[in-house]
Amino acid sequence: MPQTQAFADPLILYGVPHSLYTGVVRCYLRTQGIAYIERPTSHPDFAQRIMPAIGRSIIPVVELPDGRIIQDSIDIIDHFEHAGVPWSAWPDGPLQRVLAIIVQYYGSQAMLRHAMHYRWSYLDKQEAFLRDAFAAGSGHEMAEKIMARMQSYLPQLGVTEASIPVIEQSFESLLDILEPHFREHPYLFGGRPSVADYGLIGPMFAHLGRDPVPSDLMKRRAPRVFRWVERMTAPRLDAPEFTQYGTDYYTNDTLPETLTPLLAHIAEEIFPELTSKLVFMDDHVNQWQPADGQPVSDKPHQRYIGAIETQFRGVPVTAGVQPYLLYLLRRADAVLQSLDETEQSRVLAGLQRHGLDRALPGQRGYSVGRRNHIEVWEIPG
Repeated sequence: MPQTQAFADPLILYGVPHSLYTGVVRCYLRTQGIAYIERPTSHPDFAQRIMPAIGRSIIPVVELPDGRIIQDSIDIIDHFEHAGVPWSAWPDGPLQRVLAIIVQYYGSQAMLRHAMHYRWSYLDKQEAFLRDAFAAGSGHEMAEKIMARMQSYLPQLGVTEASIPVIEQSFESLLDILEPHFREHPYLFGGRPSVADYGLIGPMFAHLGRDPVPSDLMKRRAPRVFRWVERMTAPRLDAPEFTQYGTDYYTNDTLPETLTPLLAHIAEEIFPELTSKLVFMDDHVNQWQPADGQPVSDKPHQRYIGAIETQFRGVPVTAGVQPYLLYLLRRADAVLQSLDETEQSRVLAGLQRHGLDRALPGQRGYSVGRRNHIEVWEIPG
């Protein structure tokens, strides 16, 4: 196991306790034993040095001891994975890796709907908690503006009176699916967290496992899921209930039966929305013909390029389209492309068994990358 001496000097994590993506990075740093100091966005250095460097106001941001700045939870994790950490977040098998990325997409993108609904639709029942959290992170005056802006996102996330019942049904089903898995296994893919766990913990901690209304539901309905949330947010590997389990991922690229319902749940929920978003981006690129390296939106802080009319669990919803989803899922394509034909066929067959083969974007003639901390179109020459 690599030593963490190289990470002994503390980095600075700019974020706030109630931020979904800050929670992802915080969990990763704690698991790996990487020393850090957390600063809120109200800290003067964020406005004076960090925002000018990254070109927008966004968190999380990590400032390394040598002064380098990394923004985005995916890039931060990738940086430390390349540097060498005690507990790599990448499963050993290619099917496991692809599925872990798809679970990461589900947690960090598709579950924004659940997270934002439970936070803002129940504001009257948890207002004191949320106001205190936002004020602590941004100051009272800025907190009001940020809270209002966050609430305004609900329509483009598909949170409406018609969709709220199925959103809540979805969350309760997810808890019921995860509960038996975490009775038998400490993490999703075995004895240590993977990128799947880090993707899922974002909404499951910052919003659903911390805000009063959904966290109470989680504790009462799925105590082992709540214990996983505690485990993910604790230092190192906090699994005293599994002292004989070990720290390896499942061997031979296999999956336990307890994961099958979760993958079916994800397949049911991300389609047809994901497919429609990819088609929207196809049409957008075809119409506007962006140049290689051109930012995906006119302004750096704008992450949506349009909206689609789709369905969530059979209920019509409007959903905003973020090209960032392609940045995330292209990593699954990269895993597949690194394999020989025999292994590619095996992995694709595994994805098809779980109804998730359509989650890979595949050949589209363009992609999304990041340059100078901004998402850009990547157009092959």
